[in-house]
Amino acid sequence: MKVKINDVSTIRIIGEYIKLDSLLKFASVASTGGEAKYLIQNGEVFVDKEVCTQRGKKIKPGSVVRYGNDVFLIKQNSESSK
Repeated sequence: MKVKINDVSTIRIIGEYIKLDSLLKFASVASTGGEAKYLIQNGEVFVDKEVCTQRGKKIKPGSVVRYGNDVFLIKQNSESSK
């Protein structure tokens, strides 16, 4: 099944990773942790082309997260790599 996606948004993180539920809140996909949990457990979120149902999954730079038509490329913040 092909999905038409919007432009890919880049999200820069500080540190080694961000948890999936926190990423969804940060990206304004979910307004609360409960909403993020629901979306993840319902199988609506993809990490690197696979459905992910683990809300605490560690999302590292280079990962691609998709919810619906929104796609997020995770990158390391250049400030934290100094």
